[in-house]
Amino acid sequence: MSNFNFDNKKFALINNSETGQVNPDTIFEYKQKDNLVTADYYGGTILYGKIIADLKDNELHMLYQCITTDSQLKAGKAIAKITLTDNGKIKLNLDWEWLTSVNEKGKSEYIEIE
Repeated sequence: MSNFNFDNKKFALINNSETGQVNPDTIFEYKQKDNLVTADYYGGTILYGKIIADLKDNELHMLYQCITTDSQLKAGKAIAKITLTDNGKIKLNLDWEWLTSVNEKGKSEYIEIE
């Protein structure tokens, strides 16, 4: 079992690749039950999104989908490496790929917020 707890945690974007959809106004609200981690996300360019992930040691294996504010329906997959900051906040470093667009891959970073 992992030492990370995502239940009732919120995250925000630090950095994103150019082909990424979310921006600093997007908020992610996570829930966790055992190794199942889910999140709803919204704000900025995202009208609504959903993540489902499997927590394995220090990684989240994710599938995600969203609808954007300009009515694009998108889906993707990612592996998030999990680390802790010096002050104990969870940080996620994602390698992601859109499944609804050919060859659109990228990297993004997220940090736990209050």
